[in-house]
Amino acid sequence: MGDESVISPKDRFLTVYGRKPVLEALDDAALEVDKVILADTVRGPNAAEIQRAAKAAGVPVQRASAHRVKVLAGNGKQDQGVLADVVAPRMRSLHAALSDGRPPSRVLLLDGITTPANVGMILRTATAAGLEGVVVPRRGVAALDPMVVKASAGVAFRAPVLRCGSAREAAEMLTEAGYGIYALGASARSSVFDVELPQRAAFVLGGETNGVGAEVGELVTEWVSIPMPGEVESLNVSAAAAVLSFELVRRAATKASGTTR
Repeated sequence: MGDESVISPKDRFLTVYGRKPVLEALDDAALEVDKVILADTVRGPNAAEIQRAAKAAGVPVQRASAHRVKVLAGNGKQDQGVLADVVAPRMRSLHAALSDGRPPSRVLLLDGITTPANVGMILRTATAAGLEGVVVPRRGVAALDPMVVKASAGVAFRAPVLRCGSAREAAEMLTEAGYGIYALGASARSSVFDVELPQRAAFVLGGETNGVGAEVGELVTEWVSIPMPGEVESLNVSAAAAVLSFELVRRAATKASGTTR
């Protein structure tokens, strides 16, 4: 894990690809676009439109091979030969967050969530709830691409995203930093509404099909569930994240008011 101290471009930018998403990013005054990369195969009116928008926004345009653009976009079909690196001001590595003088007290850890819509909605919800970190591993979780941005209604650009290699690696780092690891599981006896939490806690949200993976499960401090009196087996992971996030809001408000739970 020694290389976690090295800042990767993937820990600074969200990359959007495709003509329309890139133009939307360039036209949004609230966003800072670092650069646009245009495939050398893109010519004519389409290239001119991108270049005009980039010039108006004061953003440099770099030319690259079509293959290079596909590699950078991570998508072989929908990049349309253009991508933009958008600065995500609150995104950083998990290593940096844990090395901070004031590390986040409550974080979500995504483990095996592969549907972009779920990742986007979780980022939106967590940001709305004021959580200080959502750990989005580079492997095993949906890439932070235009589909995630769309599902978050643009909030992904300013979400408190923490990056690392894998969910297991994140759980190890969090454990070493003194966090309790709490995983959501439908059959857990402890309720998310009643569990006693330490000063620092990380909550693992598992994949849509298989839930929390075995590698992360080995490091879980306690499993917790969301009580469901109705006849439903489980919630969608983004809905579960919303319940959890706003339970943490409730606890913080209760603590601030000096009343008991």
